[in-house]
Amino acid sequence: MLIKRARDIPASDITPHGVYIRRREFIKAAGLGAIAGATGLMAAQRQAQAAAKLPGIGRSALSTTEKQNSFKDIAGYNNYYEFGTDKYSPADAAKKLKTRPWQVVVEGEVKKPKTFGIEELLKFPLEERIYRMRCVEGWSMVIPWTGFEFNQIARQVEPTGKARFVEFVTALQPQTMPGVRLPVLEWPYVEGLRLDEALHPLTILSVGLYGEELPNQNGAPVRLVVPWKYGFKSGKSIVRIRFVETQPKIAWEKANSQEYGFYSNVNPDVDHPRWSQAAERRIGEFGKRKTLLFNGYGDQVAKLYAGMDLRKFF
Repeated sequence: MLIKRARDIPASDITPHGVYIRRREFIKAAGLGAIAGATGLMAAQRQAQAAAKLPGIGRSALSTTEKQNSFKDIAGYNNYYEFGTDKYSPADAAKKLKTRPWQVVVEGEVKKPKTFGIEELLKFPLEERIYRMRCVEGWSMVIPWTGFEFNQIARQVEPTGKARFVEFVTALQPQTMPGVRLPVLEWPYVEGLRLDEALHPLTILSVGLYGEELPNQNGAPVRLVVPWKYGFKSGKSIVRIRFVETQPKIAWEKANSQEYGFYSNVNPDVDHPRWSQAAERRIGEFGKRKTLLFNGYGDQVAKLYAGMDLRKFF
């Protein structure tokens, strides 16, 4: 019998505390979880054949030159709790997500509130942004997102002087999202950024992957991408954006404020309470690599946090 010591167990294999506590509910809801990995990969392959191409995509100088993960990796291994708490279920379960018609309401402390249809968002000048993405559980990928800078939305709605934060509210479709029947998080999922973070050129709204429209399990039809923060800051399937005066309470902070903070910047020197953040496992690679401060984007974003204690504001 092989007995593993705690320090030998990769972070990606450790179940979140809240999920562990409710494990019997998840086992009941999962049903066919034993074959989720296989069905997830098959779903990713089907979506690779069916996704619509996005025309007129520019190339961004802000992209990394690192090797990209494959479409199968990116579309077959996902965190999307609305469709399952393991990494493979969403690829199959999310096929039921209704992405048309779709609207994103932008409101709050703005001079010109507006509702954008997905067709209008797809007409924004689109770029391919190849970003490193780091998950709080200890795994990472390099993903070729297609999207546009969030500041383009802000310019259209014109935030008022009271706007200090941006709140992102994601879709709640009980009829298509089996995960929302479980008390894992408070639904709908809510994420937030400080206004200057949201307006930074690296912050994008993604509508595509590998030059095609986003697969459902990756947050179709529009999601947030903030590459210097842990992946859960990237709210999927966004339906509402609010410019607000006070700091929003984000979903994971509500669920467990001792482990998940508002800022959630990648910081290898601040361990998660249950595992080290000093190293990461790039999906598709053997072994681990050293985790970089701000996920390697420090030259671009460190000035946003000048004078802040990044151990306190984690």
